[in-house]
Amino acid sequence: MEKELFEQLEDILELAPGTVTLSDTFRDYENWDSMANLSVIAMLDDSFGVHIASQDFKNLITVGDLIEEIKKRTA
Repeated sequence: MEKELFEQLEDILELAPGTVTLSDTFRDYENWDSMANLSVIAMLDDSFGVHIASQDFKNLITVGDLIEEIKKRTA
């Protein structure tokens, strides 16, 4: 699941493969904006069947936080 998530984040943010790490913070991505935010939320719903409201997504700081939230919601 992590590898697929990393690949999709890299695609959305137009990053080189292998760039995303667990400790990356969303606000530090150069291409992070409201459109990227919405794209990631839609991708989570489409690819992982996880719906995270925009307000809840704002509480997630790192990619690792996002993975933990996905795990909680799919357990």
